[in-house]
Amino acid sequence: MTAIRQDAWSEEDDLILAEVTLRHIREGSTQLAAFEEVGEKIGRTAAACGFRWNSFVRKKYEAAIGIAKAQRQKRNQHKKQAAPAFASVASGIGTVLPEPSGRSEGIVEELSVDAVIRFLRQWKGSYQEMTRHVRQLEKELGDKQDELDRLRSLNEELSRQVNDTATDYRVVNDDYKALIQIMDRARKLAFLTEEEEESKAKFKMDENGNLERIE
Repeated sequence: MTAIRQDAWSEEDDLILAEVTLRHIREGSTQLAAFEEVGEKIGRTAAACGFRWNSFVRKKYEAAIGIAKAQRQKRNQHKKQAAPAFASVASGIGTVLPEPSGRSEGIVEELSVDAVIRFLRQWKGSYQEMTRHVRQLEKELGDKQDELDRLRSLNEELSRQVNDTATDYRVVNDDYKALIQIMDRARKLAFLTEEEEESKAKFKMDENGNLERIE
């Protein structure tokens, strides 16, 4: 029969107590099972281990306890996700001999880890594909923006040319109208002068010195 230690707790004893208890929490076991395992390792009773844990060690590992509980929750979720997959595999291979409960849990745990790995790989592939797609869209957006800037500049240049052409047209049209008016006045003036010249009477002098109208 192993002797029960009653001396003071050492740092090594506290460390073993913390490691084993956190492992049991993480794996979903009970603290009582953890205290019994620690007691067997360090030669103390489970009750002594429980009292040491609750009165001293637990306060130093609050954060680690939270992490262990979170890991236990994820572990349970993975088991729930892997159970249908395991059932599907088992139904696919036909008749399967019943496995001991410990072996079955091990297979479920392995399948859970595989499912997580597959999920992470698929997620990584999807993330990389999405990243490439985003980069492609960003490139296309940049090209469209460049094309839009080029068309905007071209539109501004064409608008400026249209305005200049319209201004030149108005100037030429005004000059043309003015030239037409000048030509019309010149034509009228020339016509009147010609009529005046034509309207004047012409005379000639005969041998006797008399004037004779010839038209």
